[in-house]
Amino acid sequence: MAEELTPETPEETTEEQAIKQRKNGLYPGVSDELAENMKSGWADTELRDLAPIAQADKTAARRAALSARFPGERLVIPAGKLKTRSNDTEYAFRASTEYAYLTGDQTQDGVLVLEPVRAGGHQATIYLLPRSDRENGEFWLDGQGELWVGRRHSLTEAEQLLGVPAKDVRELAAHLKEATGSVRAVRGHDAGIEAALTDKVTAERDEELRVYLSEARLIKDDFEVAELKKACDATARGFEDVVKVLDKAEATSERYIEGTFFLRARVEGNDIGYGSICAAGPHATTLHWVRNDGDVRSGDLLLLDAGVETNELYTADITRTLPINGRYTELQRKIYDAVYEAQEAGIAAVKPGAAYRDFHDAAQHVLAEKLVEWGLVEGPVERVLELGLQRRWTLHGTGHMLGMDVHDCAAARTEAYVDTTLAPGMCLTVEPGLYFQADDLTVPEEYRGIGVRIEDDILVTEDGNVNLSDALPRRSEEVEAWMAGLKG
Repeated sequence: MAEELTPETPEETTEEQAIKQRKNGLYPGVSDELAENMKSGWADTELRDLAPIAQADKTAARRAALSARFPGERLVIPAGKLKTRSNDTEYAFRASTEYAYLTGDQTQDGVLVLEPVRAGGHQATIYLLPRSDRENGEFWLDGQGELWVGRRHSLTEAEQLLGVPAKDVRELAAHLKEATGSVRAVRGHDAGIEAALTDKVTAERDEELRVYLSEARLIKDDFEVAELKKACDATARGFEDVVKVLDKAEATSERYIEGTFFLRARVEGNDIGYGSICAAGPHATTLHWVRNDGDVRSGDLLLLDAGVETNELYTADITRTLPINGRYTELQRKIYDAVYEAQEAGIAAVKPGAAYRDFHDAAQHVLAEKLVEWGLVEGPVERVLELGLQRRWTLHGTGHMLGMDVHDCAAARTEAYVDTTLAPGMCLTVEPGLYFQADDLTVPEEYRGIGVRIEDDILVTEDGNVNLSDALPRRSEEVEAWMAGLKG
């Protein structure tokens, strides 16, 4: 990795960054002749007559709904800043969900501002960094200049793509400091913007904005549904990739599985939607096992919980529990089939007008029945459910909303989420599981260390539901046949 010529100090101006040298850099400075030479001789690369992004009409509608909800108030939604990983290297940037949802843009440092207008409604403006300055040397001296990190769109290009007037974000903080009237902002993404608004916002008003934007995503439009389907299909191919290399994972570790799936996510999408859970053997009983550094052994199960995030930031969330050698043992199959039966009951309960909690209750009822049947907990089943005794081995809820965040709409009010009724356009996971910890002395020894979860992404439709992740088999015998076919 090449060493940049200048430090990245956010509080400095671009001009200051462009002339200040990095400590321990190999060049003592920039001569006047070199600085002048770098200003000229560059071709015009402005992109013209750009077509709007595919979801421009959707983002416009989302902004219009936001405007109607908060009349007369200035609304500020930042994309976020780069985050340092180590010294002068950063994590890959991922725009805030709220900003990307309202703009379709994923540019670091971007800020969407809705300014109220006297006639009613708002004027939306997107504030972005313009292209790197060729006059002051920013484009080749600054750590975020174009020759270091690549070209960014000009403000004119951004306007054409996004359908929103664009201005220089470096002028925004000063503009916001002078703002009057009620202001709301999405917090936690841009400390500079928050500092400019510190005397103009309240935690209560800002939380109301965050809650609204979370609840607005409960119903997916047709663009979002298509993205979720794309994510599920790519994820299915990632699972196929993993099955084909299980022998290599056995020779190395769970990290081979993690890396294999990550390749698919980067080839077909933006990234993984969350840290992949590649849990082999007893690690499958740890709900969020993301260390992925354990052994992969023939005869054990692999619980793979992973999702591709599309380039538009919609993620799948799918889990399959696979026999590493391609065949379930008798006990593994018994436990797996019980979870499958619970998932079938849960999926059947997903339909418009049903209570959100119905799919969870249906799945938990089946799991409780199985635990009583196996003699692991004393019945009757209704007693087990009333006291929550099944949770020793089921642990988690049976699903959650899905979208741009893997646990989407998380800031929504309880009455709008878990206490609501399902409606067409909602997308949720159904993911029951049974987990018998390796040190659980309340179950027979042969159960210990077995963990099974099956998870699919379910879209509520006008007349029922659609399984967006049905490209992957779920029945135990179908899983075995699928694996055998992939292994040749």
